[in-house]
Amino acid sequence: MKKLLAGLFLSILVLALAACGTDKKEDEKSASGDQTDSKENVTLKVGASNTPHAVILEKAKPILAKEGIDLEIETYTDYVLPNQDLESKDIDANYFQHIPYLELQIKDNGYDFVNAGGVHIEPIGIYSKKYKTLEDLPEGATILLSNSVSDHGRMLSLLEAKGLIKLKEGIDKTAAELKDIDENPKNFKFDANTAPEMLVQMYENDEGDAVLINSNFAIDNGLNPIEDAISLEDKESPYVNIIAVRAGDESKPEIKKLLEVLTSKEIQDFILEEWKGAVVPVK
Repeated sequence: MKKLLAGLFLSILVLALAACGTDKKEDEKSASGDQTDSKENVTLKVGASNTPHAVILEKAKPILAKEGIDLEIETYTDYVLPNQDLESKDIDANYFQHIPYLELQIKDNGYDFVNAGGVHIEPIGIYSKKYKTLEDLPEGATILLSNSVSDHGRMLSLLEAKGLIKLKEGIDKTAAELKDIDENPKNFKFDANTAPEMLVQMYENDEGDAVLINSNFAIDNGLNPIEDAISLEDKESPYVNIIAVRAGDESKPEIKKLLEVLTSKEIQDFILEEWKGAVVPVK
């Protein structure tokens, strides 16, 4: 009887120890590697212009998902709200602006933003329904520009590069204004009273003799910059479209991964194939 009781007690003790061992292993498992399996994806909300920015982000979305990043894309049709929403933390980053515009916004509004990295360039085009070439523009022709002062330096530099005007010596051409025109051989009239998103409509309505339009608005409204523009900004333009974030966020892993994907060969090839040179990747 004593042997029977001893054997029974030993069996219970072994089972108890085994159970404790199993529980310990499960606890260790939860506290170590298997915790990664249950780790939730990081959500990254990026504000972007419809075209080409949001289109590029949509292409990057499934690639980022495989890296544990759920990309949410908030689209905008203007140049003001994306920075306001970035400051108010409604979005984590935005992708719609070039460096000179970001710098002007920081200067004018006191935003604590930084450039996390460049993705592509959208060459500005000169469009006209009346004339086929720049040489055809007549004496006193009216040229429509954006009312966004941050666009003026770029647009005037384009007009200078094409030989239509000459800017004053020694000025910062990225910040040039209409008053900085030094030579205007054909006495062109410059109208800078139209919002950038409305310039395509002005072109379609045959307003003015020539209209300078940012490629994202042109593409978004069915224009092909390469085919429809009578002249196009050189591909070496310094106006790179960037990912902007609040200062300090540029070091976040999800922001770094976003830039890595957007500048990958897969996305670069997609940009070139989709827009045939009207949008140009930076790398």
